[in-house]
Formats: sequence, C-alpha cells, structure tokens
Amino acid sequence: MRESLRLDGSDVPRHTGRGLRAVLCGAVSVLLGTAVVPPSPAVAAPTCGPAGEAAPSAEPWGLRRLEPSSVWHLTRGAGVTVAVIDSGVSATHPLLKGQVREGADFNGLPSSKGQCDLVGHGTMVAGIIAGKADTGVPFNGVAPEARILPIRVLAERRAPNDEALPGEIAQAIRWAVDHDADVINLSLVTLPRPQLASAVDYALSRGVVVVAASGNREEQQQDYLAYPAAYPGVIAVAGMDEQGAHVGSSVSGDYVDIAAPGLNILGPAPRGSGYVLEPQGGTSFAAAYVSGVAALVRAAHPDLTPQQVADRLIKTADNPPEGHNAEVGYGMVNPYRAVTALLGTRTNPPVGAMPAPAAPEDPLGWQRVVAVWVAAVGALLAAVLLTVRPILARGRSRGWRPGRRPTETGPSAAG
Repeated sequence: MRESLRLDGSDVPRHTGRGLRAVLCGAVSVLLGTAVVPPSPAVAAPTCGPAGEAAPSAEPWGLRRLEPSSVWHLTRGAGVTVAVIDSGVSATHPLLKGQVREGADFNGLPSSKGQCDLVGHGTMVAGIIAGKADTGVPFNGVAPEARILPIRVLAERRAPNDEALPGEIAQAIRWAVDHDADVINLSLVTLPRPQLASAVDYALSRGVVVVAASGNREEQQQDYLAYPAAYPGVIAVAGMDEQGAHVGSSVSGDYVDIAAPGLNILGPAPRGSGYVLEPQGGTSFAAAYVSGVAALVRAAHPDLTPQQVADRLIKTADNPPEGHNAEVGYGMVNPYRAVTALLGTRTNPPVGAMPAPAAPEDPLGWQRVVAVWVAAVGALLAAVLLTVRPILARGRSRGWRPGRRPTETGPSAAG
C-alpha cells in the first residue's frame, strides 16, 4: 500500500504496509523455525523534496566575492564536522554525496537520520557549507572537505512562534554537541526560551562554535531580536548583496556580528542532481557561508575557543566605513584573512606603565674609549714638549752649565 504526502509542491512517497510486512516475516520465521530479519526501511533521501533545475553554468556571485578557494592550499576544512539543524539534508546529491553523516530527527516523524529534506532548505545550507569541489559543476562549498551532521527539526515550514520549536532545537543542539560537532549552523529563528539558552551555553562550554541567522523581516515589519542569534556567544549573521550593501529584509540590531552573501542564492536541491535559485535569499544562507568559514578556521586553528573563532572572524572581516553598524556588524566575512591573519593575543599596557627602554649597546664603544685616551695622552705629550723645548735650548747655549746666562760687556771708560 502506498500513498503520497503533498508538501511544498513535491510528492513524497510514504509506505504504510511495513508493519504488515514485518508481521508476515515474523510468522514465516516461526513456521520455518529460522530467524528471519525484516528488511530495513528504504532510505527516504532519494525521493525527499523538490528536484530543482539544471546545474549552474557560472560560479555564483557569493563564491566569487568570498573566494574561499584562495585559502584551500592551507585548509579545506578536513576533520571538522558542521551540524546543520534545519529541515534535513540530502545525502545523495552529487555535491553532498559522501559528505553527510548519519544524523537525527527531532520532529516526531519516522527517523530518516536527518537525511530527508522535504522543504529543500537544509540541503541548500549544507551545500553552501561543505559541497564538494570536484563535481564538474561551477559550484562548491566554502569548506569542501568538512562533514555535515544533519539534524531535522523542520519537517515543514513552521512559524517562528511555534511553542514546540525551541525545545526541539534545544534537544538538537545538545545531540549535536554529544555527537562531536565542531560547528553548529542554525539557519532558523524561534522563541527565546530557557531550555534553548541553556543548550546554547552547553555547546559553547564544550568548545562548539555556534552560528545563527540574524533573522528576516517581511515588508512593513519592524526589526526584532532573533533567537538563537541574539544569545551571547552566538555568531549572528546578516545578509549583504552583490554591491556590498545590507539586504533590506535582513534584520538589524546591535547583536549582529558579521555579514555574508544573502541575496540571489543558489544551492543544491534535495532530490536528484538539480539546483535551486532563491532570488530573495535570506540570512539563512548568509549564516551558511559564515559556518563554512568557521569550519576553515577551526580546521586551521583547532585549539581556538568559540570566542576566539568569533573574534578572528569579526576582526578580519571587510569592515563598513564606520567599522561596525547594526545592519552588517563588522562587515563581510573574509575567508582568506580569517584563516591567515596573525592576530596578537597581548594587550597593550597603559602609557607610562612600562620602564624606559635601555640604551642599545654600541659595538664600537671600546674603540671610541681608546681613541679618547690616545688623544688625551697625545695632547699631554705635546704640551710637555712645548714646555721643555726652550729649556733645552738654554741648556745647550750654556754648555749645560748651571747658573744664569752670562751678560755681554762693552769697552772700559777713560779715567
């Protein structure tokens, strides 16, 4: 028996006869006296979600702008696992085949190990983060040797004010940390709840970098605090366009840390080998770009804490003229500088706190001292000679006899 579930324009097969098949298998095993193992459920990923369109013929502008390949001679993200807590991730798309680990589901649906993406959102995010670079298509992830840990909490598009969502996301965060995630990407927005804040703190305390979308606003909608992006320690990401300007739909706020491409976004579709274009973009995809850069940094500098990774990202970003603003934070993320910059860890002391620097040693100082002494002795000898010379002259004129110098006398006077 088979029926289809219609969701977001795609047909998703769902088998409902597995329970009967399991009963029949058990009955046969009892009758034959042998242990018959029921067949494993079919992997849902190949038929999950929309198929997308043809592969792109040119590299997306976001990859041209960030140029992550400029740092691939140093790192491609190998050894780093990025947890994508989203709508699931396809493990069969050529861009992601071999990149996706077995994950988990936290939405009450039958488990697909996180590899069924009915919506198509999580697969695009994962492709931007860690899509392979050798598929023959001008598209790749920022960190093509990183691995994706897919965790599904959004089986369908759900409103951010869904009261069940914060708890599911919190469980997913903790599961990701306990299953060796190095970076967690949260391209979603939900309600601020204690269990969610606690899960974020748990991730940060265990050394996991947490990246989240700063949120999107509809027309006429005011800015708002988007969670989990607004929690302390989370890297909050805004969207920028091809001209380097803030995307109008990207939520602004003092909690925004950094920005990345967030308009006219391309990524892999969950079914088949097609691609999806999202002209409206969103901070979800901007967060994915930053998570990819965080994976590169974590691979190149594995001993950095989450705060140090965040500091490295914002200190090496392409800053706006004023250095920081509420729209794009510290500016567009820069993969090359984030990995290669030599950032000092010493803080400068206040003026006057350091002693005066010692005078440098003069390598010719001893020669100068000798020259001064030679000159002084020479001057003394010259003075002695000038003094003795007239004395010697008088001594010669007297024949070296002591006494006064004789006086000359004239002829005698007539008496």
